Amino acid sequence: MARQKNYKYKQRKKGRILKKLALFFLFFFVVVAIAGAGLFLYIIGDLPDPSKINDRKVSESTKIYDRAGIVLLYEIHGEEKRTIVKSDQISQHLKDAAIVAEDFSFYEHGGIDYKSIIRAFLIDIYRGRLSQGGSTITQQLIKNSFLSTEKTFTRKIKEIILAIKIEKQYGKEEILELYLNQIPYGSNAYGAESAAQTFFNKKASELTVNEAALLAALPKAPSYYSPYGQNKEELTARKNAILERMRKVGFVGKDEFEKAKSEQLVFAKQKENIKAPHFVMYVKDYLEKRYGADVAENGGLRVVTTLDYDLQKTAEEVVEKYGEINEKKYKARNSALTAVDPKTGQLLAMVGSRDYFNIENDGNFNVATSKNRQPGSSFKPFAYAVFFQKGYSPDMALFDVKTEFSTNPDEPYSPDNYDDKFRGPVSAKSALAQSLNIPAVKVLYLAGIEDTIALAKAMGITTLEERNRFGLSLVLGGGEVRPIDMAYAYSVFANDGVKNDESFILEVKNSKNEILEKWRLKQKEVLPKNIARAISAILSDNSLRAPVFGERSPLFFDNYQVAAKTGTTQKYRDAWVAGYTPTLSVSVWTGNNDGAPMEKGGAGVAASGPMFHEFMEKALRERGSENFIPPEPILISNPLLNGEYAGETKIKIDKDSGKLVTAKTPPQKIEERLFREIHTVLYYINRDDPQYQSWESAIQKWLVDNPTFADTQLKAPTEYDDIHTDENKPVLTMLNPQNYSAVPESGLSVKISATGRFPIKEVDFFANNMLVSSDFNYPYETNLDLSSAESGEVVIMARAYDKYDNVGEVSVLIFK
Repeated sequence: MARQKNYKYKQRKKGRILKKLALFFLFFFVVVAIAGAGLFLYIIGDLPDPSKINDRKVSESTKIYDRAGIVLLYEIHGEEKRTIVKSDQISQHLKDAAIVAEDFSFYEHGGIDYKSIIRAFLIDIYRGRLSQGGSTITQQLIKNSFLSTEKTFTRKIKEIILAIKIEKQYGKEEILELYLNQIPYGSNAYGAESAAQTFFNKKASELTVNEAALLAALPKAPSYYSPYGQNKEELTARKNAILERMRKVGFVGKDEFEKAKSEQLVFAKQKENIKAPHFVMYVKDYLEKRYGADVAENGGLRVVTTLDYDLQKTAEEVVEKYGEINEKKYKARNSALTAVDPKTGQLLAMVGSRDYFNIENDGNFNVATSKNRQPGSSFKPFAYAVFFQKGYSPDMALFDVKTEFSTNPDEPYSPDNYDDKFRGPVSAKSALAQSLNIPAVKVLYLAGIEDTIALAKAMGITTLEERNRFGLSLVLGGGEVRPIDMAYAYSVFANDGVKNDESFILEVKNSKNEILEKWRLKQKEVLPKNIARAISAILSDNSLRAPVFGERSPLFFDNYQVAAKTGTTQKYRDAWVAGYTPTLSVSVWTGNNDGAPMEKGGAGVAASGPMFHEFMEKALRERGSENFIPPEPILISNPLLNGEYAGETKIKIDKDSGKLVTAKTPPQKIEERLFREIHTVLYYINRDDPQYQSWESAIQKWLVDNPTFADTQLKAPTEYDDIHTDENKPVLTMLNPQNYSAVPESGLSVKISATGRFPIKEVDFFANNMLVSSDFNYPYETNLDLSSAESGEVVIMARAYDKYDNVGEVSVLIFK
């Protein structure tokens, strides 16, 4: 009974707990429902009227200024272009292209693509930030017409609600028409009609399949994908991807697809109220990546850049002036110039081509930031800097002689100099200043390809990523670089080895005058100070480069100390001058955007040199200049690695033969002589190096072909003494007495015969190792008085010497 009562008590207690839990959860869900309803009412409380979708939200233009904050370089959307047209006035190709590019299920959903939203939500959760939109065309229409660009869940909910409302209020064709009249295509063009007129100078109804696919590619990132911008290859790839999708779903047939893909698009000439256009588009692209396209275009940003507008105008003037001259002289249709401040890393001027608005000449293409320009010999200073870092002296002799560098006979590599001449021994500093190729390849080999690439990268070269494809030709410009990178990398030499981070924006403020970013000096030493100064001393020494470039080349300045290096690639495809002072670093490129060769003679000093000279002259006149600090001498103890090209060596030789001594060489015939020999540097560093034989044989061949240099050396013998040998010893025969004979009472007569390769000059006679007489003339004989000798054995010996002191002996044993 007690057990039953206890059970009932537990059951009643359990029931009370369950009731409490039920009440709690009921209360919780009521609160959540009320809160959710409140949030929903709050969200929808200020929703705009979808019927006013044609009234596009007001946006503030972004303004880009020069470094003084005075000159307005560009006002993004300052002159918005829009023409509203009906759906039947828009090419069906563009409608199809927009659907495959932006919203493939447009005709199936009710404004929301739930699969895309869930996928985007999961990605956002994974990344911990809002980035994936999953937006349909309807949602994009809402975003561009009513809502802000901020990425919040609240805004997303509003977008979804409005999209559903729009879908109920408008038909699909109406929504697509509204979208194609609202969407931004870049270059201030809003809507299909304005975009068609802006980019192709035609109506939206007249667009071809290829043109429609290109326009459909733009809204994703109008500035980045601009046909007038830097990223044409990416734009073309996106356009072709859209065409491929149109083919797969049957919007275009196979033949039409192939024709469209191969069609050459012709863009209308761009004219905008824009100053320093290449620079501005460079900044605009950055703003779009940093803040998003919508904020960059409509956020009312105030951007103060690093551009020196006076310097920019000078750059534009000289590029246009000499661009016209170079086109006539060398068939070089384009040029680029970039200038930076070595002390701050700030970009001061950028001209990416002769005329930004000349589309026929690819003027909108920014060569300054192009990644596929080979630098020619302007890359050499990086290798020489590593070479000096490893202890080699600027005065070290390098042999400028025809040399085969490849160790693979199937892939020969034997470069020539620009003038097809070979100079023999030259100092490293002269070889760099005169831009000699063979010494430069040797310098790169001794410096190391990997270490040279590492230094170039540390100094600002951003393009040499595939390191395994670079060989010794790298030092002659075998890699690709960006002109802007060359200006920054050379600025490290100018700034005593200290690299400043690239910067082109001083300050960005939003429409509320809040600072979003501000420039700060960021620097790091990437090259020892004295090495940087050594390079500057070489590149600014006119006397060093004069033998090749002349006393008054475009690299010479009467009133300023300017370091400069030229570069010319094969078939004159690229002509460079990169140079600097402590206050200004400049790179100048001349050539054709498509890589077409220039006419012969379009070398760096000829095609880019005058442009570089005039720009630097005017810039330094206005900005002032400083002289370089001289370097401390880079000296090493080994004179052969410190300027001497003939090595001194003491060697023991045989006086008679003039050859190396052997164990048979008489001591009195040995002497030490001083020899001066000419060898490759590897002779003194490592004769087991795989390059040693080819470098050494190349030098020795050059010495044979240039006998005047033989006077500077006394070459040590390589053969051994062949006079003092066993074969050349005099051969003696004892004629009297006979071996084992007895000494006669009347005395002993000793006679010998002596023959040999060389004349006998003396014969000595010995009795029991005591010299008793000598004979200098044939016949060789003597009489010995042995009366005082003790009885027993007596050894009689004759020793002959020839004219070179070769020695022959003969002896007999007699009895007394």
